[in-house]
Amino acid sequence: MATLALRHLAAPFLVATLLWSSAPAQARDAQAATAAAADDSGYRLPPPALRALVDAPQPPRLSLSPRRDVIAYLQVPSLPGIDVVAQPELRLGGLRIHPRTHSASAFTFVDDLWLQAVDGGAERRIAGLPQPLALAAMQWSPDQRHIAFSHVDTRAGRVELWLVDVAAGRARRLTDQPLGSVVGEGFDWLPDGSGLLAMLRPQGQGAAPASDGVPRGPSIQETDGDGRVQSLRTYQDLLRNPQDAEVLAYYMTTQLARVGLDGRVTPIAAPGMHVGAAVSPDGRHLLRQRIERPFSYLVPYSRFPRRIDVIDLDGRLLHTVATLPLVEGLPTGNDAVAPGVRRVAWRADAPATLVWAEAQDGGDPAREAEVRDRVFAHAAPFKGKPQVLADLSMRYAGVRWGHGSLALLTESWWKTRRLREWRLAPDAGIAPVLLREGSREDRYADPGEPVTHADARGFQRLLTTADGEGIYRIGEGASAEGDRPFLDRQQFRAGAGTKRLFQSEAPVYEAVIAVLDAAGARILTTRESPTSPPNVYLRVLGNGAAPVALTDVPHPTPELRDVSKEQIRYTRADGVEMTANLYLPPGYQAQRDGPLPMLAWAYPREFKSADAAGQVTGSPHRFNRISYWGPLAYLAQGYAVLDGPTMPIVGEGDAEPNDTYIAQLVASAQAAVDEVVKRGVADPDRIAIGGHSYGAFMTANLLAHSDLFRAGIARSGAYNRSLTPFGFQAEERSYWQATDTYQAMSPFDHADRIDEPVLIIHGEQDNNSGTFPMQSERLFSAIKGLGGQARLVMLPNESHGYRARESILHMLAETNDWLEKYVRNAPPRAAGVEVRAAATP
Repeated sequence: MATLALRHLAAPFLVATLLWSSAPAQARDAQAATAAAADDSGYRLPPPALRALVDAPQPPRLSLSPRRDVIAYLQVPSLPGIDVVAQPELRLGGLRIHPRTHSASAFTFVDDLWLQAVDGGAERRIAGLPQPLALAAMQWSPDQRHIAFSHVDTRAGRVELWLVDVAAGRARRLTDQPLGSVVGEGFDWLPDGSGLLAMLRPQGQGAAPASDGVPRGPSIQETDGDGRVQSLRTYQDLLRNPQDAEVLAYYMTTQLARVGLDGRVTPIAAPGMHVGAAVSPDGRHLLRQRIERPFSYLVPYSRFPRRIDVIDLDGRLLHTVATLPLVEGLPTGNDAVAPGVRRVAWRADAPATLVWAEAQDGGDPAREAEVRDRVFAHAAPFKGKPQVLADLSMRYAGVRWGHGSLALLTESWWKTRRLREWRLAPDAGIAPVLLREGSREDRYADPGEPVTHADARGFQRLLTTADGEGIYRIGEGASAEGDRPFLDRQQFRAGAGTKRLFQSEAPVYEAVIAVLDAAGARILTTRESPTSPPNVYLRVLGNGAAPVALTDVPHPTPELRDVSKEQIRYTRADGVEMTANLYLPPGYQAQRDGPLPMLAWAYPREFKSADAAGQVTGSPHRFNRISYWGPLAYLAQGYAVLDGPTMPIVGEGDAEPNDTYIAQLVASAQAAVDEVVKRGVADPDRIAIGGHSYGAFMTANLLAHSDLFRAGIARSGAYNRSLTPFGFQAEERSYWQATDTYQAMSPFDHADRIDEPVLIIHGEQDNNSGTFPMQSERLFSAIKGLGGQARLVMLPNESHGYRARESILHMLAETNDWLEKYVRNAPPRAAGVEVRAAATP
């Protein structure tokens, strides 16, 4: 059963965003072209081949029913227009709020929903859906009789709760009272399917607090100088003054209620600032989480004081689990956690038992402790002391519940990248049994994720074999030949071991997405090849029958069907093995056509092991999806593309990866360039480097510390690490602990060495931690002041990822122009290639 809040529309089949603009694409193209002709500051259009990628159809997404015999298909529309993305938005307490609808700010919703039996047959349309449909979230009822979904009506200014009768194929609005979905989806099924638990906008709440523009006084913060060293991350969209706090409290206040299938609303307790509400499996208890004052100007709402209670469905307080204080800082390190109750949730296979973890080292990874985390369980009526389920030497990472004698607990430690998986027998009083221990970086040894399914009450539990002593695992099947997804059956009986039931075979890539029965005989997969997009198939294992296609998704970009893709392997100077995907335009032949201009696109990652860093990622048999977002779009313009060349930053043992970041980065880039030049597909004088976020940071560093590339494309990056002084990416040390490393890694500090043209693109309203828009503005100013060559494009109303069609088209136009001017038509460099790096790693 899903928790009512804290998920932020995270269902795998949903995309959070508003309705598509009513203006036809062609009309808006014409308007943009006219504006661009008159003023360079207007939105511009790329060449038609790139424009076609933006408007390519999206495949439907799917949601499998609890009994795993019906599929709900959800269609996501094209990109919204800037007129939609530019709607009013509040940015408070780390949240982005649509003030008119009292919901999380979003810009694209599902616009069609239909059903089909897993065994095939005709699609079933649903009558009575709101038009135009703007579905934000959906859930099957535990008994599969209904589907609940939220519909966003921006014109009326409300998020509505709707219900689909699955047998009748008809939808209706369930209640007139709108949802409050600023945090979470706003609804969840009761375990017996008799109705829903909902977060509603309180009746009679009135209008939001209005400001007259006159300050009430200064905003004041103070630290007491207690000498404690804490890590304070760089968050965005924080509260700034008391007025902000009042507005946030208004929008976060919701009324918990039961909503019957007849639409009757029964309030539960008083309204409050709810951030979580989950019904127990027995349907009699409600785990309620609320934030409380004082708020903070330094951290988002998730760090505000919190009260965690158990109440009944009539609103009576049964038990207080914890009252947690404001957390404005943590000890240094990625393994640091806040003291007190953490990750509290219902045990899925028991009527009403809470499970949570508490740090035994004060949450400080630097403190010596034999037991880091202790995992507790406490059953209703919550009398006496909680039961200790496990003492862990690392951090608790969750439990997958099966039954009273089978559960799987995972613990992990970021610093060493180690993890352990334990078998628990929670009702048997048996000590945990270690099932596996290893590196979370070792993809080749990954046994796969345990398969879960929704039980009769809607809670996710391990799918077990008939005797209850076996489970199933779905894995990526990483190997030196690339990923080959698999399904295994793992038996825990002595001597039984693990049996492989299915594995993808070349020349296709086929991944298991669902196991349909307890015997593991019937499965759903997605099957694809470089020229065929993913489609859903039904397989019956062991009978030799061919899989049955349930979908027939057409190729979204048929004009690029014959793009060539090869997964290439090469070696860095220090012996670390590297991987990349090399794409070449349709019809290209190296011997006939000669070297091409190339765009390389990458994202560095940190490793504790050179062996793990050298493992192959991806598969040569996956579909060549040519998206507008990544580098592959420029295949349509005749460029070669090197996508995802691994840029491993390795720090084995006690070594910190980032202390040799620049040397390793340049060595990785050098190896990639050498390989594509050796193959004769890339002209060494016409290669560009690009990336998004940490990839943009990488781009600026490669331009500053090497002459491998003629130009750079840096999107939404951070370039001055003194502005993220308490860590970034995998860096755990603070600026004051590793000043030299921070400065050496900051391309802003080396802007005088960026002597190739760099296109810098950033969303004006980026809310990603650390990548403030100011980061791009300051880098551009530095390059400009130093006489370098750069162009800064700030996209209005855009965040870390860009959402409006006009913004995406403009991004493509700017990038294409930059590549044409500084890469395709770049003259040969008289001095040749010179690597300006410290030393080989």
